[in-house]
Amino acid sequence: MKIVKELLQLIDLEQIDETIFEGRSETVGSPNVFGGQVLAQALNAAYRTVAEDRLCHSLHSYFILPGDLNKPIRYKVQLVRDGGSFTTRYVTAEQNDKSIFVLAASFQIKEDGYVFQEKMPEVPPHEKVLSLAQIYEQAKAFLPEKLARYLNRERPVTYKPTVIPNPFEKADLPPYQNLWFQFNETPADLSIRHFHEIMAYSSDYNLLPTALQPHASHAHPGNTMMATLDHAMWFHRIPESFTGWFLYNIEVMSTSNARAMLTGKIFTESGDLIATVAQEGLMREIRKV
Repeated sequence: MKIVKELLQLIDLEQIDETIFEGRSETVGSPNVFGGQVLAQALNAAYRTVAEDRLCHSLHSYFILPGDLNKPIRYKVQLVRDGGSFTTRYVTAEQNDKSIFVLAASFQIKEDGYVFQEKMPEVPPHEKVLSLAQIYEQAKAFLPEKLARYLNRERPVTYKPTVIPNPFEKADLPPYQNLWFQFNETPADLSIRHFHEIMAYSSDYNLLPTALQPHASHAHPGNTMMATLDHAMWFHRIPESFTGWFLYNIEVMSTSNARAMLTGKIFTESGDLIATVAQEGLMREIRKV
């Protein structure tokens, strides 16, 4: 996938029944289904059962089993509640008659209220930093093979890290990361619902790799098993434009007991906080026998 249109084709599910939907998968380079894909597809299934005047404000999910890339995923929506202001949905994703993922999501009508947010961190502007593809082109001659494949992978999102660590310097790094990102060729008529779904998809990128940074002197993707365990997201504001740049501010809260806990905050280029993410993931050292 290179552009948002292709991503939307992946996220938009086939409707089987009033509350049952089915989707396919595409690899992002790992042997299992990408967690962000299942998250976005489950949100699509939930949205398809919700009144048009209600938008998702929060979602909470658990990843139960790895998804098989070669088999369809069936999403079953439970209509938990339709209230005067809020709607609640529960979605179960299944393969081989087994639950591989569950999602609880809440939707709200538009309401006025008090307004406050924290400030966006001060980082170099996106014009001053390189994208992953540009980093690859400049350094491909001497990059390790696994890192080269990661940097050169096709994505419907362009990522620009504000700091580029030296992969050959075995030193621990700060427990945070800031990345600019932009969706490639965003359609002019993109709906808010579809924006939430592609934002959910992209929110699963770059989180767990950041958890390795405090341990970078000895830990790396080659000797660490990583997988998302649970993922939560809150949507705060609707940006003025879906085509601009967004900043993903990721912080490592804790690593212990073979798990990592992270938070992410997504800002518009002008500094509006539009979403918050929290994730816990498996981070298990692979020990040679």
